[in-house]
Amino acid sequence: MGKTFLPNTSTASTWIWYPGDFEVWLSNKMQVRRTEREAVFPPLWKYYSPDPLVTFQTEVDIPEQDEVKIYSEGTFQLLVDGVQIYGLPKSITIPAGKHKISFKVYNQEVLPAIYIEGKYVKSNANWMVTNEDKLWIDETGKAQQSGTPWVPVGSWNFNSPKNKPSEFRLATEPWNAKKTEKIANGELIDFGKETFGYIRIHGLKGKGKLALYYGESREEALDSAKCETLDYLSFDGKQPEVYTHDQSKAFRFVQVQADASVEYDSISMLYEYLPLEYRGAFKSSDELLNNIWDVSAYTMHLTSREFFIDGIKRDRWIWSGDAYQSYLMNYYLFFDSPSVERTLLALRGKEPVTAHVNTIMDYSLYWFVGIYDYYLYTGDTKFIETFYPRMKTLMEYCLGRRNQNGFLEPLEGDWVFIDWADGLAKTGEVSFEQMLLVRSLEAVAVSAEIAGELEDHEQYQKLANDLKTKLFDAFWDKEEGVMKHQRIDGSVQDIVTRYANMFGIFFNYFDEAQKQSVKNKVLLNDDIQKITTPYMRFFELESLCALGEQEFVLNEIRDYWGGMLELGATSFWELYNPNDKGEEHLEMYGRPYGKSLCHAWGASPIYLFGKYYLGVQPSSAGYKTYEIKPNLGGLEWMEGKVPTPNGVVDLYCSTKEIKVKASEGEGILIIASKTKPLTDSGIITALGKDTYQLKIQPNVVLSNYI
Repeated sequence: MGKTFLPNTSTASTWIWYPGDFEVWLSNKMQVRRTEREAVFPPLWKYYSPDPLVTFQTEVDIPEQDEVKIYSEGTFQLLVDGVQIYGLPKSITIPAGKHKISFKVYNQEVLPAIYIEGKYVKSNANWMVTNEDKLWIDETGKAQQSGTPWVPVGSWNFNSPKNKPSEFRLATEPWNAKKTEKIANGELIDFGKETFGYIRIHGLKGKGKLALYYGESREEALDSAKCETLDYLSFDGKQPEVYTHDQSKAFRFVQVQADASVEYDSISMLYEYLPLEYRGAFKSSDELLNNIWDVSAYTMHLTSREFFIDGIKRDRWIWSGDAYQSYLMNYYLFFDSPSVERTLLALRGKEPVTAHVNTIMDYSLYWFVGIYDYYLYTGDTKFIETFYPRMKTLMEYCLGRRNQNGFLEPLEGDWVFIDWADGLAKTGEVSFEQMLLVRSLEAVAVSAEIAGELEDHEQYQKLANDLKTKLFDAFWDKEEGVMKHQRIDGSVQDIVTRYANMFGIFFNYFDEAQKQSVKNKVLLNDDIQKITTPYMRFFELESLCALGEQEFVLNEIRDYWGGMLELGATSFWELYNPNDKGEEHLEMYGRPYGKSLCHAWGASPIYLFGKYYLGVQPSSAGYKTYEIKPNLGGLEWMEGKVPTPNGVVDLYCSTKEIKVKASEGEGILIIASKTKPLTDSGIITALGKDTYQLKIQPNVVLSNYI
């Protein structure tokens, strides 16, 4: 069908581009910055590139003549009402009335983008763009009968002509070292906690060499032969007195070794970060939990950069499984939708699909589920309407890799990750992968309906329903009351793991009897292989919280995350094994300092505290309706804030009182109490035995006494 263009006179100008191309370009640029001991370490998956030639188009109806300034990243062809304007004008005059304006922009080096600024004619979200040679869409829509259609432009926050997309940089601020210690012929600089940024050398003089050995730990920085990252700098005597290194690194400690001919006064850094507001909050009667929340928030912020990345030392890449958890934590800390969008688009890349996201089967599936959650939390339909075609082509790729039984089974080139676990079976048909595929099909079905593709909606929903039936027929053991892990050549293996069992709980795929059976026979069964990564602990503890085991989970959080704090962690790690001793805590991948000590998936208490203790979650898209079901888990009191798209839910809860104020949406407060609570506003009604509810309206403070 043809696309109707709307006048674009209502919003301010911004830089615009083909949707997803800025994210692809920026992710390419960011992910090749990883180095290990000065060797470049690029990602292991396919890279995509922005389209070098795109056409932007709009229609306007303006009341008077408009002087329009033109800014472009790339050379361009300009047509007004089908007539070419020759040269590369920096401004044009648009007469009053209706006009069609088209820019065909070429840029092979970065990405084609334009910024158009007039009183009425402005580049903004109302413009359309195509990556094919289509200057116009006629009234019948015939120009879109074949090939790629016109789509809404992409944009972010580049709202001035000088603020070009290609010149995007994270923010920086100066930080001083907390401690300087003389060691051998050099110095050990301690910045007090995990950081990310650029080393600065003050009072630098002389010619010669200077070495920087970085460490997330003291041990790593002092081990110049085996530390993961380092820099060797050479100076010719012409360098500035305050020298800022041009490569950012992750570190807490830095060992500095300089030639005798090189002198300096002190070492500081420029801390590099994405400016984000901490909109979520949590505090309780337990100071250890408060500290865990604070360190989780700092960990999350450190790994929230151009995109949600895994770790800031290693890998500094965008992994879909890590990012999926970051999306969820983001909704309870920053609620920064652009970061979610950027990350989803960078992961998806462009057409055609030739491999799984990050080459990992389960990571393609997390990508779909991440979009489903994005819609639930934000209510944003535009993102889905724009990028549904990319959802569909990736899903068709996944469906094309099923076996004759209709199950996903790894083919050549497919990496099945699931988790870092010794001896974990990953061949054949794995129940966990099928469960993720069911959820992914449900996500695509919802997205198809939003995008107006009703036939797709019916098709994908039927596939989801059928696969779910097959999943339970094949893997659910009725006698044992558990989900088995693996089937090979039609034979179910006598293996039970936690993965599909715990996902089935918070996906709500089990009935109540099945949930209780899984809880007792799997989740609380020490004979089932334990999980040691914060990555899967995230989901394990979520499933227990969904079953009402908040008190048990708090003790696990105290032991697990508290254990890292006892060892001096200032951010949370990629892996924690309480049985490790000394420097064993730093080892991974066969390297003495291979472990990341700041990893996004280590920050999961943010999500758990917000969703399952403060108890706030949307029940319809964008918090139009929501539920608050606080659970103290044995705490005397807790308080906090949970951000919503345009506001916040404020909550205080103790053993005697609950106070709630929300700034948008219609909520339901669900209260567990042996007697009917009292309230100073609203009407409390019984839901069942020892459970009551109270409706919450925007900007009304509710106080309830238990």
